[in-house]
Amino acid sequence: MQIRKRTPADGPDAMQIRKRTPTGLPDAMQIRKMTPADLPSVLRLWNTCVDAGEVLYLPLTQESFRCKFVAGPSREPENLLVAESENRVVGFLHGVAPGAAPPARLDAAYLTVILVSPACRGKGVGRALLRDFGESMARRGANTLMISGTNPVSLDWQIPGTPGHDHNNMPGADVSCAGYPFLLRCGFTVCAREVALYGDLSAWVPSPDTAAKRERLRAEGIETGPYDPSLEYDFDQMCTNVGSEYWRDVLRTEIAAWKAGQPNADPRFWADGLPPRGPRMLLTAIHKDRIVGFTGPVDRQQSGRGWFTGICTDPAYERRGVATVLFDLLLQAFVREGASFCSLFTGWESHARKIYEKAGLRPVRRFDLLSMPVSPSSAAGTVQGKIG
Repeated sequence: MQIRKRTPADGPDAMQIRKRTPTGLPDAMQIRKMTPADLPSVLRLWNTCVDAGEVLYLPLTQESFRCKFVAGPSREPENLLVAESENRVVGFLHGVAPGAAPPARLDAAYLTVILVSPACRGKGVGRALLRDFGESMARRGANTLMISGTNPVSLDWQIPGTPGHDHNNMPGADVSCAGYPFLLRCGFTVCAREVALYGDLSAWVPSPDTAAKRERLRAEGIETGPYDPSLEYDFDQMCTNVGSEYWRDVLRTEIAAWKAGQPNADPRFWADGLPPRGPRMLLTAIHKDRIVGFTGPVDRQQSGRGWFTGICTDPAYERRGVATVLFDLLLQAFVREGASFCSLFTGWESHARKIYEKAGLRPVRRFDLLSMPVSPSSAAGTVQGKIG
């Protein structure tokens, strides 16, 4: 593949690529910013890949595309790229710049999605999109390109083997999707592995051991159950011990919502991207005026999914059954809220996975957190991988 240098006539956002052989790239392929006129073609490409079962993403409409990729502080127009050949959109990429919005890292850019028309695959279109994005992110200070759950743009996906149930984000690259081998060929490497777990709550029953486990914890001075925000117990020590500002923000904002009698005002903690009806239940483990474990807040998405931000236990209180009890109480709360299913992620080999599977959840998909180094050169960044 031969890549011609940009000229002033091309403009700053275009890269003209010409084929060297008849089986190479189209004669004049342009990588450029997406415009509103491209939206129907991008939606057609997206939904074609979804309908073919090549990706687990949910179908998109013009409005849902706008909400995912256009509206919001991390949605920058220059990070919506298309590949155009003969006046046709044959590829699409979205990414996020370093530090664009929490929880994005300041030294990393994020690849959200890359799609190529079936007729143009294997011709370098995806590599050209990835190279152009990697160069622009290196110029903005990124030293790494990541595919991970810290990307502030989350994509909904349909959980396989379920009656249309979905999950609201991906923690990495789906290892079973059509594009996963392409990412590895381009130089991405695996940083960590996570498993998606699913539970049908329509016939779920609480563990008969939970009551006895709560009593054993109570004998150790640890109380478990719904949290009373008026107690104002400390949670900072737990969050510091875990090393998570995210959990600190969850507890801080939800407790503030209870005190104000208003819904949580932080959009990061809204199910379906909509403000909750009011303050929501937090389930906690408390020892000596300190919160040492928690899960929640308890909510239900429009899809019927039981929604929560995660589960956290102070390392000093692990392996005592705290997380097991809190998770069982969480599933009970989901059932009371009318949730029909539960889904979550955890480390592929984590201890928490055993807790969730023992509670009745089953693994449905593996996701890999991927990264690839990028570095600036004299005039433009260079993706350090097999690009081009």
